[in-house]
Amino acid sequence: MERFDVIVVGAGTAGCMAAKTTAKSGLSVCLIDYKDAKSIGDKVCGDAIGRHHFDNLGLAYPRGDELERTIAGIEVYSPDMETVFRLTGEGLYGFIVNRYAFGQRLLKEAMDAGAILFDSTQVLEPIVEGGFVRGVVARDRRTGERRRIPGIVTIDASGCSAIIRKKLPPEMGIETTVDKKDEVICYREIRALENEIENPEYCKIYLDLNIAPGGYYWIFPKRGNRVNVGLGVAAVEGFPNPKDQLYKFVLNRHLFKDSTLIHGGGGIVPTRRPLDSLVGNGVVIIGDAACNVNPIHGGGIGPSMTAGKISGEVISEALENGEPSVERLWPINVRYMRSYGAKQAGLDVFRIFLQNLSNEDLNYGMKYRIIKEEDVLKTGLEGDVRLNITDATRRIFMGLGRISFLRKLYRMARKSRAVRRVYREYPQSPEEMPEWRMKVKAIWEK
Repeated sequence: MERFDVIVVGAGTAGCMAAKTTAKSGLSVCLIDYKDAKSIGDKVCGDAIGRHHFDNLGLAYPRGDELERTIAGIEVYSPDMETVFRLTGEGLYGFIVNRYAFGQRLLKEAMDAGAILFDSTQVLEPIVEGGFVRGVVARDRRTGERRRIPGIVTIDASGCSAIIRKKLPPEMGIETTVDKKDEVICYREIRALENEIENPEYCKIYLDLNIAPGGYYWIFPKRGNRVNVGLGVAAVEGFPNPKDQLYKFVLNRHLFKDSTLIHGGGGIVPTRRPLDSLVGNGVVIIGDAACNVNPIHGGGIGPSMTAGKISGEVISEALENGEPSVERLWPINVRYMRSYGAKQAGLDVFRIFLQNLSNEDLNYGMKYRIIKEEDVLKTGLEGDVRLNITDATRRIFMGLGRISFLRKLYRMARKSRAVRRVYREYPQSPEEMPEWRMKVKAIWEK
């Protein structure tokens, strides 16, 4: 029975990056995916990714069939459509990718580095022996044959299904469940319009809590006259069907008159801070399975690839020094949490605040520029919420009887800064974890 140094469950953006990084370092790597090889990359997605992620990861920019559109920024619309924030700048310059072609490129790069692909293979559960994950039990979807695939380190990059994470024993110290209220249910379609959309160099995001409660709807330009149009709602009790909302409130607009449906589909996005710990003895969790997603806009391609690269580098070093214990894998936590994780945590506070506002709050907040456009960009890039509340603004809101709204904003901004500080001081070892968790819990319980 062949034994691998690294088993990667899921050939998405996180899994392929982890497989490529570990294989390049000379480790034997098995990459497992439920889909057949030719279908990998075909995923319901917003398709947008910032250029800075390519720069940080040393990845070639998308081109040819992979590149749908170059993006200069984002336009954010208030619920009453009277205020538009046009956000541009280095951090927002990026690409709309053909998700399938991009996924196939990442898969090829992983296999070119030496990873072996087991496609059409369903992972059923982790093999746990002696307090370590020692591989997986899987089923060949073509033959129905079950087999054990042993490995020294197992990486769960299986997306929201989180097939390994959900079946880990409690002593691994990894959260096995994600609260439904921290998920957004999305539905999106690729449509061909009669004419090219206005300002096709901008992605458009629309805030309206009546249409998309706890989320937003979007129109992202693709190549030519095609667009990616979709809607996400928070998965709280009684949430509306996002497809119904899209058809009722968005696709009935003049823009979509006589448009043609090319592809439709839905999915779940975990929009919260990352799991408290991404590692255990012999196991690493990355991508959507680890909640490596921006809590505000739900973008996950960049952070998932970042987690994949960090994981691959640390695993390669850990296996040079012996068993992949939680202590040896711990630098994955430290490196991710003190950078992107701190940003995610700060934005998670902002997300929870936004989900408890009304359309009226959003209209006033945007109209009076409570957060300036340039600071919205900084918030998105760094997770630091910077308020723009002048004496004039205070007088206006006092006259409107909305001074409590400003107080809530101040509290939210303080809390966001506090949680980012805690994540930037993420513990250097598992022994310090209980004390750190108490600090995080104290902030969230408020």
